[in-house]
Amino acid sequence: MFGPNRFAPRLHDVPHEELEAAGIRGLIVDLDNTLLGFRETELAREHLEWVARAHDRGFRIVMLSNNFTARVTSIAAQLNVACIPNALKPLPFGFLRAVQALKMRRREIAVVGDQLFTDVLGGKLCGLYTILTEPIEAKDLALTSFFRFFERLMLPNRRVP
Repeated sequence: MFGPNRFAPRLHDVPHEELEAAGIRGLIVDLDNTLLGFRETELAREHLEWVARAHDRGFRIVMLSNNFTARVTSIAAQLNVACIPNALKPLPFGFLRAVQALKMRRREIAVVGDQLFTDVLGGKLCGLYTILTEPIEAKDLALTSFFRFFERLMLPNRRVP
């Protein structure tokens, strides 16, 4: 239940071709420490290009974040993707809203995020394919840092900054 289907160092390291071969056409992507470092506002060129190539290949993307509306909608607008802020991950409500927004079957959707106990667990609870990335930076909210301790216990070989 807790193990992701796949690991990737960063979002931009996930090959679009691999997703297509697995029948994935929709993506639910986390924001903090997946697309951007903690409290950063400028997206890395690699992530901007990865999302643009995903759009060009016909992928649909929804950003799903526990962060507040203003931050999430601002970044989503830069990427030209739909978003669901205040998602309360790992509870299924936000994930199910994202599935509805993508208008796809669950087997066609992958969740990409940096946290085992929010992104992966929430995706698994909804029957979605999950990809766990390394966090962009070590800085996090206190609660997230607490859960990182348990992530290291469950995934001792994972590289966490």
